[in-house]
Parts: sequence; structure tokens; C-alpha cells
Amino acid sequence: VQLQASGGGLVQPGGSLRLSCAASGMFFSINHMDWYRQRPGKQRELVATISSGGSTDYADTVAGRFTISRDNAKNTVYLQTNSLKFEDTAVYYCHAEVERRGYAPGNYDYWGQGTQVTVSS
Repeated sequence: VQLQASGGGLVQPGGSLRLSCAASGMFFSINHMDWYRQRPGKQRELVATISSGGSTDYADTVAGRFTISRDNAKNTVYLQTNSLKFEDTAVYYCHAEVERRGYAPGNYDYWGQGTQVTVSS
């Protein structure tokens, strides 16, 4: 299973970016999908999560500005980031918990390669 993230870039404060992350490979289903970020000098932190049924949750630092969504038909999760601040500068990583059946059944964690978001004037 591979997760391919895209959509990062350089943006001014107050701007917006839409991050995407597509899952590919052999699996039965995808449970929850998440976005994490790692700011310079900080540990990786959970930004937003979305369940297979569409329930969402956000870190307090981004609630009201970021929106997570998913397209189950495309196995893709999105993160719409609005009203970006300097402190949102980070490498953003997507994560998925994937259910596999058949050989070695169970739930597995997969990570995307990270996409850089830089907020600068």
C-alpha cells in the first residue's frame, strides 16, 4: 500500500492550500485517514482525522480553519487549509489505517512521504 501526498507549497499568511493524499495497492478497506504535521523543531502532531463514515476531529490549533474530507471511491483524503498562519509552516504527512484480508489479515498503518507547507510573506 502506498500513500501519495501532494498540494503543498509556499503561501502568504491568510492564504489557502488544498492537500491531497491518494492510497493505492492491495487492501480490503481504509478505516480512518489522518493528516499530521511536523513543525521545525517540534514533534509530529495530529492535525485532523476522518473516519470511514465521515466523522471528523481537529486539533484546537486548526479547528475552524482546516477541513478534512475523503473520497472513498478514489481512496483519497483531502485537507483544505484556510487562513494560514506562520505557525502552520510544517511538513504535512497523511496516514491511513488499512484493513487487509486474506494473507496476513489485520489493520495496518501506512504513511505518505510528506508535503511541505511554508507560510511566509
